[in-house]
Amino acid sequence: VPKRKPGNIMEGKNQTALSEFIILGFCNLNELRFLLFTVFFLTYICTLGGNIFIILVTRADPHLHTLMYYFLGNLAFLDICYTTTNVPQMMVHLLSQKKSISYGGCVVQLFAFIFFVGSECLLLAAMAYDRYIAIYKPLRYSVIMNKVLYSHLAASCWTGGFLNSVVHTVLTFHLPFCGNNQINYFFCDIPPLLLLSCGDTSVNELALLSTGVFIGWTPFLFIIFSYLYIISTILKIRSSEGRKKAFSTCASHLVIVLLYYGSAIFTYVRPISSYSLEKDRLISVLYSVVTPMLNPIIYTFRNKDIKEAMKVLIVDKNYFRKYSASHFEV
Repeated sequence: VPKRKPGNIMEGKNQTALSEFIILGFCNLNELRFLLFTVFFLTYICTLGGNIFIILVTRADPHLHTLMYYFLGNLAFLDICYTTTNVPQMMVHLLSQKKSISYGGCVVQLFAFIFFVGSECLLLAAMAYDRYIAIYKPLRYSVIMNKVLYSHLAASCWTGGFLNSVVHTVLTFHLPFCGNNQINYFFCDIPPLLLLSCGDTSVNELALLSTGVFIGWTPFLFIIFSYLYIISTILKIRSSEGRKKAFSTCASHLVIVLLYYGSAIFTYVRPISSYSLEKDRLISVLYSVVTPMLNPIIYTFRNKDIKEAMKVLIVDKNYFRKYSASHFEV
């Protein structure tokens, strides 16, 4: 990757206003474009189907109207949103000759992607807090985790993601690009845009690392410490059946956390000088394409309540219709 040169006054004067960016994406794998399109298409359909299914099940089954499944519904919605910001465009670019995105479209895509990714980081931390209270203080769970608290937690996650996205979007597109509009990446993201800029990106890098501590490392460490308390509490349970049940309620969330935070922190919370577009594109595919598909699979196959709700829906084919009629009855 060519090294960026610090911007100066003359570069600012000679800067050419860009109307679009060229997304190079998989241009070096042109012979595999149909295979890649098929893989991304199937992955995207599985992501949409799985996450929509989770939202419908958690809304339709009254037994799942709890805080844990309220957060799970939010997580599924976020997965649908942030994978939709880039995967459809990636599929279009695989089959089309024109692989461009307008300047305004790039701004919107970056803002939406960072917004949803940041919100999900915070939401996973809120879900860890919920599991901590459920296992560490089970008798006080219903008192502590009331509707007001979980509404505030969810709102805080979305607000934090929004503010994080506003900061990075404004700082990124305040930079000069000096006519170079070829993004050697799959979509408009912060690191490739910083590498593309001909200006000084030190402020952007500082902001990326600073907010990365708030959005990335702090929630991640909070989750780790929460699970240390959770595991120590579970090990004190005398019944092996009780320990197994307690572990099963947390295992799904922990797997998602490791997959999501591992790839997201690797991408954003490090100096931009160590970023390699050629090597790190695989990581971006992991957290932006693969992880949203795995979320519903992991939660569905490892969650007893979801599996029981699925059985009810399969046996009673009119369940959704009857629930909807009673739920929206005036």
